[in-house]
Amino acid sequence: MPKPHSLTEAGLVIRPNPDDPRLTERVAGVNERGERIETGVVVERALTLYLNAQEIVTMMTINDYPDYLALGYLLNQNMLKPGDVVTEVEYDEDLAVVVVRTEGETNFEDKLKKRTQTSGCAQGTAFGDLMEALEDVELPKTPLKTSSLYRLTHAINTTPSLYLEAGAIHGCVLAKEDRPLVYMEDVGRHNAVDKIAGWMFRHGEGGGDKIFYTTGRLTSEMVIKTVRMGIPILVSRSGFTAWGVELARKTGLTLIGRARGKRFVALSGEDRIVFDQDLSYVEEESVKHRRKGSGGDD
Repeated sequence: MPKPHSLTEAGLVIRPNPDDPRLTERVAGVNERGERIETGVVVERALTLYLNAQEIVTMMTINDYPDYLALGYLLNQNMLKPGDVVTEVEYDEDLAVVVVRTEGETNFEDKLKKRTQTSGCAQGTAFGDLMEALEDVELPKTPLKTSSLYRLTHAINTTPSLYLEAGAIHGCVLAKEDRPLVYMEDVGRHNAVDKIAGWMFRHGEGGGDKIFYTTGRLTSEMVIKTVRMGIPILVSRSGFTAWGVELARKTGLTLIGRARGKRFVALSGEDRIVFDQDLSYVEEESVKHRRKGSGGDD
Protein backbone atom coordinates (compact mmCIF):
# COMPACT_ATOMS: atom_id res chain seq x y z
CA MET A 1 0.00 0.00 0.00
CA PRO A 2 1.51 3.40 -0.92
CA LYS A 3 2.58 5.68 1.90
CA PRO A 4 0.91 9.11 2.16
CA HIS A 5 2.83 12.00 0.65
CA SER A 6 3.87 14.53 3.27
CA LEU A 7 3.60 17.96 1.66
CA THR A 8 3.73 20.26 4.66
CA GLU A 9 4.45 23.32 2.56
CA ALA A 10 1.11 22.85 0.78
CA GLY A 11 -0.74 21.47 3.80
CA LEU A 12 -1.49 18.22 1.93
CA VAL A 13 -1.33 14.96 3.86
CA ILE A 14 -2.18 12.78 0.85
CA ARG A 15 -2.20 13.75 -2.82
CA PRO A 16 -2.39 11.85 -6.12
CA ASN A 17 0.84 10.20 -7.21
CA PRO A 18 0.95 10.27 -11.05
CA ASP A 19 4.40 8.60 -10.91
CA ASP A 20 3.04 5.39 -9.33
CA PRO A 21 3.57 2.79 -12.10
CA ARG A 22 0.60 0.70 -10.88
CA LEU A 23 -1.92 3.43 -11.58
CA THR A 24 -1.31 4.13 -15.29
CA GLU A 25 0.13 2.33 -18.27
CA ARG A 26 1.36 3.44 -21.69
CA VAL A 27 -0.75 2.38 -24.68
CA ALA A 28 0.08 2.78 -28.37
CA GLY A 29 -2.37 4.26 -30.88
CA VAL A 30 -2.78 6.89 -33.59
CA ASN A 31 -3.78 10.54 -33.45
CA GLU A 32 -6.05 12.62 -35.70
CA ARG A 33 -3.24 12.85 -38.30
CA GLY A 34 -2.74 9.08 -38.42
CA GLU A 35 0.58 9.44 -36.58
CA ARG A 36 1.67 6.68 -34.20
CA ILE A 37 1.53 7.90 -30.62
CA GLU A 38 1.78 6.52 -27.11
CA THR A 39 -0.40 7.83 -24.29
CA GLY A 40 -1.02 7.17 -20.61
CA VAL A 41 -4.26 5.47 -19.54
CA VAL A 42 -5.60 4.82 -16.05
CA VAL A 43 -5.59 1.21 -14.84
CA GLU A 44 -8.79 0.07 -13.12
CA ARG A 45 -9.04 -3.08 -11.06
CA ALA A 46 -11.80 -5.05 -9.36
CA LEU A 47 -11.80 -4.98 -5.56
CA THR A 48 -14.21 -7.12 -3.53
CA LEU A 49 -15.21 -5.81 -0.11
CA TYR A 50 -16.18 -8.03 2.82
CA LEU A 51 -17.60 -6.83 6.12
CA ASN A 52 -16.60 -9.54 8.58
CA ALA A 53 -17.73 -12.77 6.82
CA GLN A 54 -20.25 -11.17 4.45
CA GLU A 55 -19.47 -10.15 0.87
CA ILE A 56 -20.78 -6.62 0.31
CA VAL A 57 -19.77 -5.39 -3.13
CA THR A 58 -17.19 -5.60 -5.92
CA MET A 59 -15.92 -2.17 -6.97
CA MET A 60 -13.91 -0.99 -9.96
CA THR A 61 -11.13 1.22 -8.63
CA ILE A 62 -7.56 2.31 -9.23
CA ASN A 63 -6.93 0.60 -5.87
CA ASP A 64 -4.37 2.98 -4.39
CA TYR A 65 -5.94 3.21 -0.89
CA PRO A 66 -8.10 0.08 -0.51
CA ASP A 67 -8.34 0.41 3.29
CA TYR A 68 -9.72 3.96 3.15
CA LEU A 69 -12.04 3.03 0.27
CA ALA A 70 -13.47 0.07 2.18
CA LEU A 71 -14.06 2.01 5.39
CA GLY A 72 -15.52 5.01 3.58
CA TYR A 73 -17.86 2.87 1.48
CA LEU A 74 -19.28 1.16 4.57
CA LEU A 75 -19.67 4.49 6.39
CA ASN A 76 -21.39 6.18 3.48
CA GLN A 77 -23.72 3.22 2.97
CA ASN A 78 -24.69 3.37 6.66
CA MET A 79 -23.29 -0.12 7.25
CA LEU A 80 -20.62 1.22 9.57
CA LYS A 81 -21.38 3.87 12.19
CA PRO A 82 -18.87 6.53 13.33
CA GLY A 83 -18.82 4.98 16.82
CA ASP A 84 -18.25 1.40 15.66
CA VAL A 85 -14.97 -0.27 16.59
CA VAL A 86 -12.98 -1.59 13.63
CA THR A 87 -10.53 -4.26 14.79
CA GLU A 88 -8.78 -4.87 11.48
CA VAL A 89 -8.71 -3.94 7.80
CA GLU A 90 -7.05 -6.72 5.85
CA TYR A 91 -6.08 -6.31 2.18
CA ASP A 92 -4.90 -9.12 -0.09
CA GLU A 93 -3.58 -7.69 -3.35
CA ASP A 94 -3.30 -11.09 -5.08
CA LEU A 95 -6.94 -12.00 -4.32
CA ALA A 96 -8.13 -8.39 -4.85
CA VAL A 97 -10.05 -8.57 -1.57
CA VAL A 98 -10.33 -6.19 1.38
CA VAL A 99 -11.94 -7.37 4.63
CA VAL A 100 -13.16 -4.97 7.32
CA ARG A 101 -13.55 -6.65 10.71
CA THR A 102 -15.56 -5.07 13.51
CA GLU A 103 -15.94 -5.71 17.21
CA GLY A 104 -19.69 -6.22 16.90
CA GLU A 105 -21.57 -8.67 14.70
CA THR A 106 -23.02 -7.44 11.37
CA ASN A 107 -25.63 -8.80 8.98
CA PHE A 108 -26.82 -6.79 5.98
CA GLU A 109 -28.44 -9.52 3.91
CA ASP A 110 -31.80 -7.71 3.77
CA LYS A 111 -30.21 -4.34 3.11
CA LEU A 112 -28.20 -5.66 0.17
CA LYS A 113 -31.47 -6.54 -1.58
CA LYS A 114 -32.54 -2.87 -1.54
CA ARG A 115 -29.63 -1.55 -3.59
CA THR A 116 -30.30 1.30 -6.04
CA GLN A 117 -27.91 2.33 -8.80
CA THR A 118 -27.02 6.00 -8.57
CA SER A 119 -25.93 8.54 -11.17
CA GLY A 120 -22.31 8.13 -10.13
CA CYS A 121 -20.04 6.69 -12.82
CA ALA A 122 -18.57 3.19 -12.39
CA GLN A 123 -21.92 1.95 -11.03
CA GLY A 124 -22.27 3.77 -7.74
CA THR A 125 -24.91 2.35 -5.42
CA ALA A 126 -27.02 3.59 -2.54
CA PHE A 127 -29.24 1.76 -0.09
CA GLY A 128 -32.83 2.37 0.97
CA ASP A 129 -32.26 3.75 4.46
CA LEU A 130 -29.72 6.46 3.58
CA MET A 131 -32.33 9.23 3.59
CA GLU A 132 -33.31 8.32 7.15
CA ALA A 133 -29.72 8.94 8.22
CA LEU A 134 -30.03 12.59 7.09
CA GLU A 135 -33.14 13.45 9.08
CA ASP A 136 -31.41 14.57 12.29
CA VAL A 137 -28.29 16.10 10.73
CA GLU A 138 -27.44 19.66 11.77
CA LEU A 139 -24.47 21.15 9.95
CA PRO A 140 -22.38 23.89 11.61
CA LYS A 141 -22.46 27.46 10.28
CA THR A 142 -18.83 27.42 9.22
CA PRO A 143 -18.15 30.57 7.13
CA LEU A 144 -16.57 30.45 3.69
CA LYS A 145 -14.63 33.50 2.53
CA THR A 146 -14.54 33.91 -1.24
CA SER A 147 -10.85 34.82 -0.94
CA SER A 148 -10.22 31.38 0.60
CA LEU A 149 -12.35 29.69 -2.06
CA TYR A 150 -10.32 31.18 -4.92
CA ARG A 151 -6.99 30.29 -3.28
CA LEU A 152 -8.25 26.75 -2.65
CA THR A 153 -9.42 26.08 -6.20
CA HIS A 154 -6.17 27.47 -7.60
CA ALA A 155 -4.14 25.18 -5.31
CA ILE A 156 -6.20 22.15 -6.37
CA ASN A 157 -5.96 22.93 -10.09
CA THR A 158 -2.18 23.23 -9.95
CA THR A 159 -1.51 20.06 -7.92
CA PRO A 160 0.07 17.19 -9.92
CA SER A 161 -2.57 14.53 -10.47
CA LEU A 162 -3.54 11.43 -12.41
CA TYR A 163 -6.10 13.52 -14.29
CA LEU A 164 -3.42 15.79 -15.72
CA GLU A 165 -1.30 12.71 -16.51
CA ALA A 166 -3.91 10.46 -18.11
CA GLY A 167 -7.44 11.87 -17.72
CA ALA A 168 -10.49 9.55 -17.37
CA ILE A 169 -10.62 10.06 -13.63
CA HIS A 170 -12.39 12.08 -10.92
CA GLY A 171 -10.85 13.95 -8.02
CA CYS A 172 -12.13 14.90 -4.55
CA VAL A 173 -10.43 17.07 -1.95
CA LEU A 174 -10.93 17.57 1.78
CA ALA A 175 -9.89 21.10 2.70
CA LYS A 176 -9.88 23.57 5.57
CA GLU A 177 -10.32 27.21 4.60
CA ASP A 178 -7.88 27.65 1.68
CA ARG A 179 -5.72 24.58 2.42
CA PRO A 180 -6.18 21.22 0.68
CA LEU A 181 -5.61 18.41 3.20
CA VAL A 182 -6.45 15.15 1.43
CA TYR A 183 -6.71 14.75 -2.35
CA MET A 184 -8.04 11.44 -3.71
CA GLU A 185 -8.72 10.32 -7.28
CA ASP A 186 -10.51 7.32 -8.78
CA VAL A 187 -12.41 6.17 -11.86
CA GLY A 188 -15.69 6.86 -10.04
CA ARG A 189 -16.18 10.02 -8.02
CA HIS A 190 -18.07 8.04 -5.36
CA ASN A 191 -14.88 6.01 -4.80
CA ALA A 192 -12.84 9.18 -4.33
CA VAL A 193 -15.42 10.45 -1.82
CA ASP A 194 -15.39 7.15 0.07
CA LYS A 195 -11.59 7.19 0.32
CA ILE A 196 -11.75 10.57 2.03
CA ALA A 197 -14.52 9.40 4.38
CA GLY A 198 -12.37 6.38 5.27
CA TRP A 199 -9.35 8.58 5.90
CA MET A 200 -11.39 10.82 8.20
CA PHE A 201 -12.69 7.79 10.14
CA ARG A 202 -9.23 6.23 10.48
CA HIS A 203 -7.68 9.46 11.74
CA GLY A 204 -10.60 10.72 13.85
CA GLU A 205 -10.93 13.85 11.70
CA GLY A 206 -14.17 15.79 12.04
CA GLY A 207 -15.91 17.50 9.13
CA GLY A 208 -17.51 20.51 10.82
CA ASP A 209 -14.75 22.98 9.86
CA LYS A 210 -13.99 21.45 6.47
CA ILE A 211 -14.82 22.03 2.78
CA PHE A 212 -15.38 19.20 0.30
CA TYR A 213 -14.36 19.76 -3.33
CA THR A 214 -15.17 17.50 -6.28
CA THR A 215 -14.53 17.63 -10.01
CA GLY A 216 -17.85 15.88 -10.72
CA ARG A 217 -21.53 16.79 -10.80
CA LEU A 218 -23.36 17.89 -7.66
CA THR A 219 -25.81 14.99 -7.55
CA SER A 220 -27.98 13.65 -4.75
CA GLU A 221 -25.31 11.04 -4.01
CA MET A 222 -22.61 13.70 -3.57
CA VAL A 223 -24.83 15.76 -1.29
CA ILE A 224 -25.83 12.76 0.85
CA LYS A 225 -22.25 11.62 1.32
CA THR A 226 -20.98 15.10 2.15
CA VAL A 227 -23.73 15.62 4.74
CA ARG A 228 -23.08 12.18 6.24
CA MET A 229 -19.44 13.18 6.73
CA GLY A 230 -20.63 16.26 8.64
CA ILE A 231 -19.07 18.67 6.14
CA PRO A 232 -21.09 21.90 5.71
CA ILE A 233 -19.69 23.11 2.35
CA LEU A 234 -19.58 21.25 -0.99
CA VAL A 235 -17.85 22.81 -4.01
CA SER A 236 -17.56 21.57 -7.59
CA ARG A 237 -16.20 22.85 -10.86
CA SER A 238 -19.17 21.12 -12.51
CA GLY A 239 -22.95 21.60 -12.38
CA PHE A 240 -26.00 20.54 -10.38
CA THR A 241 -28.91 18.13 -10.46
CA ALA A 242 -32.31 19.28 -9.20
CA TRP A 243 -32.49 16.62 -6.51
CA GLY A 244 -28.98 17.45 -5.37
CA VAL A 245 -30.03 21.08 -4.88
CA GLU A 246 -33.24 20.05 -3.10
CA LEU A 247 -31.40 17.81 -0.64
CA ALA A 248 -28.74 20.47 -0.01
CA ARG A 249 -31.44 22.99 0.89
CA LYS A 250 -33.22 20.53 3.17
CA THR A 251 -30.04 19.71 5.06
CA GLY A 252 -28.59 23.24 5.16
CA LEU A 253 -25.55 22.36 3.04
CA THR A 254 -23.75 25.16 1.21
CA LEU A 255 -23.71 24.01 -2.43
CA ILE A 256 -21.38 25.78 -4.86
CA GLY A 257 -21.00 24.69 -8.48
CA ARG A 258 -19.38 25.80 -11.74
CA ALA A 259 -16.40 27.07 -9.73
CA ARG A 260 -13.86 27.91 -12.43
CA GLY A 261 -11.50 30.84 -12.31
CA LYS A 262 -13.36 33.78 -10.77
CA ARG A 263 -16.83 32.33 -11.43
CA PHE A 264 -19.10 30.21 -9.25
CA VAL A 265 -22.80 29.71 -8.55
CA ALA A 266 -24.26 28.95 -5.08
CA LEU A 267 -27.72 27.35 -4.99
CA SER A 268 -27.95 26.51 -1.30
CA GLY A 269 -26.53 27.76 2.00
CA GLU A 270 -25.52 31.17 0.67
CA ASP A 271 -25.61 32.56 4.23
CA ARG A 272 -22.21 30.93 4.96
CA ILE A 273 -20.48 32.83 2.14
CA VAL A 274 -18.47 35.94 3.01
CA PHE A 275 -17.87 37.99 -0.15
CA ASP A 276 -14.51 39.51 0.78
CA GLN A 277 -12.58 39.08 -2.48
CA ASP A 278 -12.06 41.90 -4.98
CA LEU A 279 -12.71 40.06 -8.28
CA SER A 280 -10.41 42.35 -10.23
CA TYR A 281 -7.49 40.55 -8.55
CA VAL A 282 -8.70 37.05 -9.45
CA GLU A 283 -7.40 35.43 -12.65
CA GLU A 284 -9.51 33.34 -14.98
CA GLU A 285 -8.60 29.67 -15.15
CA SER A 286 -5.70 29.00 -17.52
CA VAL A 287 -6.04 26.50 -20.36
CA LYS A 288 -3.10 24.53 -18.91
CA HIS A 289 -4.95 23.75 -15.69
CA ARG A 290 -8.48 23.24 -16.98
CA ARG A 291 -9.97 20.04 -15.70
CA LYS A 292 -12.84 17.71 -16.44
CA GLY A 293 -16.08 19.65 -16.70
CA SER A 294 -14.52 22.86 -18.00
CA GLY A 295 -16.56 22.71 -21.17
CA GLY A 296 -19.89 22.03 -19.50
CA ASP A 297 -21.56 20.15 -16.68
CA ASP A 298 -19.89 16.79 -16.21
